[in-house]
Amino acid sequence: MCALRGKFFFEGVNLLDLPEQEIRKRRWNKIALVFQNSLEVLNPVLTIAEQIGEPIWTHEQLTAEESDQRIINVLNMVGLDPDWRTAYPHQLSGGMRQRVLLAMALICEPELLIVDEPTTALDAASKNEIFQLLQNLQKQLGFAMILISHDVAFVSQLTSLVMTMYSGQVVEYGRTSDVLKNPMHCYTRGLLNSSPQFFKYKDLWGISGEPPGEGSPPQGCPFKPRCCQSSESCEESRPELRYVALERQVACHKGGIETFLKAEGIKRSYRVGQKVIEAVRGADLEIRSGEVVALVGESGSGKSTLAHTLVGVLPADEGSVFFRGKKVENHWATRMIGGMQIIFQDPFSATSHRMQVLDVVKEPLDIIKWKSTEERNEAACRALQAVRLPMTLDFLQRYCYSLSGGQRQRVAIARALVTKPNLVIADEITSMLDPSNQANILRELKGLQNKFGFAMLYITHELHLARKVSDKVYVMHEGEIVEKGSSSDIFEKPEHLYTKQLFKEAFSTSG
Repeated sequence: MCALRGKFFFEGVNLLDLPEQEIRKRRWNKIALVFQNSLEVLNPVLTIAEQIGEPIWTHEQLTAEESDQRIINVLNMVGLDPDWRTAYPHQLSGGMRQRVLLAMALICEPELLIVDEPTTALDAASKNEIFQLLQNLQKQLGFAMILISHDVAFVSQLTSLVMTMYSGQVVEYGRTSDVLKNPMHCYTRGLLNSSPQFFKYKDLWGISGEPPGEGSPPQGCPFKPRCCQSSESCEESRPELRYVALERQVACHKGGIETFLKAEGIKRSYRVGQKVIEAVRGADLEIRSGEVVALVGESGSGKSTLAHTLVGVLPADEGSVFFRGKKVENHWATRMIGGMQIIFQDPFSATSHRMQVLDVVKEPLDIIKWKSTEERNEAACRALQAVRLPMTLDFLQRYCYSLSGGQRQRVAIARALVTKPNLVIADEITSMLDPSNQANILRELKGLQNKFGFAMLYITHELHLARKVSDKVYVMHEGEIVEKGSSSDIFEKPEHLYTKQLFKEAFSTSG
């Protein structure tokens, strides 16, 4: 049984307080709906004219001749030959039927048009035609429009405000350009990352997990099982839609996507003889939960030095690093469950050749004395299984020197993941591997990131790889961050002279 509660104000009147007779006066007259499935909505035994004319016969007293002229006018308006008005729905193509539904909605010149999935099941050409038509009609007639769609690219071109819904609840609301450029809810970001129209070079990854099934809604946040930053508080109550910035509302107990790592003014220098080399010069960097950030630049630009400083392997001469709002000091962030970990560039020096595979992977748990030895072994085995390494006793007891480069890098990844970190720093992890192993390692690491939801700083000079996996990019040159932004903006519209030259050299012989 369906229950309707709440308030729906139109022209200052709550329509839900009105009797059906009063609502009927406004339906198709003041407020009209363009339905989704044209073949199911249109009556197969009535002509196009009979169906388009029904609203005006209900709301206006017109002669047959006047009605026919109004139908001809609205068909011309939606770009359909008026001769089709004597045809039946099955005689029209999908795009033509969609125009009929639009004509039916516009026949009484409504003030509000609700358009429900207008491009579903249409080919690219028909989609573009419907888009152009809606855009032109809205400008010409001046009606307000609510567009319901899962086509994010369509929404981006046609709307000024956007509302994201999940499990029956609005989870984000704001200006379309702001929301699409900088989503503040994890679900909105997941939708954008699943949309190929925004960045053609990037690999597609859907949102991990499944939406809630039918029945009683969960007590807490319905997105919790799929969220990369969920906590116990998310189970207690459903978050309300609240303002988190000017003209932006988000339904999240954390106030939106958290900033996991923040670096401010990082400086690091080396002394070589009498010469001081400034490897990192005042670098600022932010990584939010669940996002993949690429730090790119040519060899020697300071990328690895910055990475080692962020994770505490090297001390900073100046500046501060914060993890989840707390200053990183004395390695606490790397010695905890749910902290941050680094995967080093060289798997041969990062994994001791004198240790067995199982011992190498569980060593971070041994250091923090996490639970029992048996539970540490089980956690290490789960991490090895996640990176697709054998679970046999023979392999677990093998010494690292006997492994191939690809296997050893997978062991290093498993070691980093065994503490279930919220942030992983991957420092040139494929630079010492052949192209086949490069592709396999990166694809699997990105798959693990998508599955487990950890944020990742991916450091590389391989711009083709960075372009495929990153959400955001920082460009480093001679120790400085010279440009930063979304992947689509940086790779498609670089602004800094160095970035342009770097990309020109990298992509000059390929797309």
